[in-house]
Amino acid sequence: MLVLMFALVYFMMIRPQQKRMKQMKAMHDSLQRGDEIVTVGGIHGTIDALEDTVVHVRVAHDVVMKFERQAIGSVVNKNV
Repeated sequence: MLVLMFALVYFMMIRPQQKRMKQMKAMHDSLQRGDEIVTVGGIHGTIDALEDTVVHVRVAHDVVMKFERQAIGSVVNKNV
């Protein structure tokens, strides 16, 4: 019974979380200059420059903000 409960918890909670983490890491690793993004705080902008752990995001004509890569919540449009 205990093994069955652990298996249920694994497939309902742990495995989906690991899958989401893997998808987020792949998205953060594939960021490119010109991608339109949304931060986890809801700020929309375009990637202006990339560093190892920092992303420079242009949010207005002369406004560039620095964010950690982990602060990028989603990519709206990929720069093709």
